[in-house]
Amino acid sequence: MRVTVSEACVGHGVCESLADDVFEVGDDGVSHVLLDPVPVGREDAVTGAVRACPAQALSTSA
Repeated sequence: MRVTVSEACVGHGVCESLADDVFEVGDDGVSHVLLDPVPVGREDAVTGAVRACPAQALSTSA
């Protein structure tokens, strides 16, 4: 699984709170993907982060 952060990200940090090993809000105020592809066993946490993003700025692909 791969995860992408779009330009819609405004750095709410919900993704980081749900999967801090995969996402980090940087000094630029937006989220960055730390692990690409998403490690096995972390898919559910990342899917939850995608669903919970208030800006709908995250998406996944195979």
